[in-house]
Amino acid sequence: MSEAVDRIAKWAEQIEKYSAVEWDRLPEIYLYMDQVLTYMNKQIGVFERSENTSLLTSSMINNYVKDGILPRPEQKKYSREHLALLLVICMLKQVLSIQDISFLLKTLLENTGKKEMYGQFCNAHSAALKEVCERVAQTAGQGDAELTKLAIELSIEATARRTVSERILSELSTAEEKARKEREEKEKGGKKEK
Repeated sequence: MSEAVDRIAKWAEQIEKYSAVEWDRLPEIYLYMDQVLTYMNKQIGVFERSENTSLLTSSMINNYVKDGILPRPEQKKYSREHLALLLVICMLKQVLSIQDISFLLKTLLENTGKKEMYGQFCNAHSAALKEVCERVAQTAGQGDAELTKLAIELSIEATARRTVSERILSELSTAEEKARKEREEKEKGGKKEK
């Protein structure tokens, strides 16, 4: 087994064992920005492409707050809810636009609480990682050529799934916007008659 294949196999084993921190195990105390970054980077560092990349920075967090994706911190302190949403955002932003993530989170949170939404996300995330890592483990012993073939297969699958996800979110957000405009027009019409 080549050195690269060995590193890939070890990384896949590490990822397969990964599970996001359960809601009740997220810090109960409020954290300042530097503490949030330290905590989150320990949680998601395994997903970074290399040591030189970071899935989360303070400017990203500030932008998520400014864009309304993440609630404003209380006196510059972040709660368990913030950490859970940040984990979801960091995982999804690899695939979806921030606009799509915002719509998705807003829609999910209309139908369920943050704790339940986070739990559902974690379960789906773990299942997907397990499935992919099993494929990597089965392929790793077959050498570089087979791993390259698996990489292209996974890339094609990721593209197809992203395309479908984007289409679903686009159609749902368009329908929601249309319904909102119709409600506003009805309200305007009702006010004019009075």
